[in-house]
Amino acid sequence: MAEQQEASEDAVMTRIGQAVILLHAGDREEARNRLGEIWSEIGEEGDSLHRCTLAHYMADAQDDPADELAWDLRALTAAADVPGDLPGDRPGSRPPQDGRPARWEPHPAMRVFYPSLHLNLAADYVKLQRPEAARVHLARARAATGALSDDGYGNGVRAAIARLERRLAAEPGPGPGPNPGPGPGPGPRPFPEQSP
Repeated sequence: MAEQQEASEDAVMTRIGQAVILLHAGDREEARNRLGEIWSEIGEEGDSLHRCTLAHYMADAQDDPADELAWDLRALTAAADVPGDLPGDRPGSRPPQDGRPARWEPHPAMRVFYPSLHLNLAADYVKLQRPEAARVHLARARAATGALSDDGYGNGVRAAIARLERRLAAEPGPGPGPNPGPGPGPGPRPFPEQSP
């Protein structure tokens, strides 16, 4: 039974990967259609990693910045649904939007996603001309970079954060924003190509 479930999960990631290939090849509409079909199958209660990955790439496939934001928020919510390491952590115990309970801690395998997830949200808010919200998520992205390795992916995410920080520094308003600490809550939209 466990082997059948693992094969099924691998099939979902394979199908997401196939849609991403279409997306990267420029066929946004077909990628959006395929990702939408998979989302309909796995739904809001499906595997958190599947939902996080799918929502992340579905955001990339959107033409409307508000739709992109909605999908990036779904990705962040899905990442927060993976239980952490502390006693009492369980799926569905999401941190509130305005802060995190002291006991909540993201699952170690998901920590690498948070810089990218918050970076993507910051970029979405820039597109929607909401620089203050962008600064909040950019600060969260920066605070979460400790989970990144010193490799091509990690360096790419850090470079994208620095580019957006420079862009926002030129915008009117206060500086980068408060440092809310690491946690869930996204140039190119970096995201690990392999599952953690």
